[in-house]
Amino acid sequence: MAVLVTGGAGYIGSHMVLDLLEAGEEVVVVDNLSTGFRRAVPQEAAFVEGDVGDGALIARLMADYGVDAVIHFAGSIVVPDSVADPLGYYLNNTVNSRTLIAEAVRARVPHFIFSSTAAVYGIAREMPVGEDAPLQPISPYGTSKLMTEWMLRDTAIAHPLSYVALRYFNVAGADPKGRTGQSTPRATHLIKVACEAALGKRPGLEIYGRDYDTSDGTCIRDYIHVSDLIRAHGDALRHLRAGGDSAVLNCGYGHGASVLEVLDAVERAAGCTLDKRDAPRRPGDAPELIAGADRIREVLGWTPIHDDLDGIVSSALAWERKL
Repeated sequence: MAVLVTGGAGYIGSHMVLDLLEAGEEVVVVDNLSTGFRRAVPQEAAFVEGDVGDGALIARLMADYGVDAVIHFAGSIVVPDSVADPLGYYLNNTVNSRTLIAEAVRARVPHFIFSSTAAVYGIAREMPVGEDAPLQPISPYGTSKLMTEWMLRDTAIAHPLSYVALRYFNVAGADPKGRTGQSTPRATHLIKVACEAALGKRPGLEIYGRDYDTSDGTCIRDYIHVSDLIRAHGDALRHLRAGGDSAVLNCGYGHGASVLEVLDAVERAAGCTLDKRDAPRRPGDAPELIAGADRIREVLGWTPIHDDLDGIVSSALAWERKL
């Protein structure tokens, strides 16, 4: 039996592949390399360049490798881009996910883990935001992911498919062993951008809004180390294989840091002063987003080990120096 990892050549997916291989799993990766890198996939994993919207390809892979679980990372993730190109996001994130789920049902794949997002909450009324909070996404990105959650919910009722949807908060950092990290050009993740600026790879960076109703006027996010996020996926896979119920779970630490606090951490790690410029707010950005993180610990027994902003930034900076 094998685990099919979509988007396994990307930032988060490549960490997942390493973790699965270390656990002794057979792994097959499908990635169209639009943002991922072939070099990020270890030779021990089977790799196929292709699209999750290609039903015939997915069907063949599931049959050839005896897939018993899908971990679905492939998708588009930039909030402002989704506002400019909503139909592109609904195609790549929702329509293609529908194809993947349909092929999993046809192949009788019993387990499915989905990379969802805290953007499904939109501008939450209370912090931290729990899984039962109103779902009011304010961007096509968030809506496209929520629609996939709904498809999984309804499919699990109609077919013998169990799933875990993990709602990511802000993923950052890099593999502690230095094997993989965030390599995507023109990335928009704050810590990635700030590390590039600290190393002279870009001419400073912009702070998008200083007039939010937060402690220092900048947006606050719950930053989670990518290795802890991957640990949650491994816990979810073991949960499902042990007969656990389907679940939708937040994946964050339960506390946040502002944009300015993140930039201070980057300056400490790099020993420099960043060139920071003020800019208008970006469409679709919520002022604050912090995970209610109790349920994932209760359901999966998840225990993070990298809950430290300075550590997250240091690992991201170390990876950036290698690129």
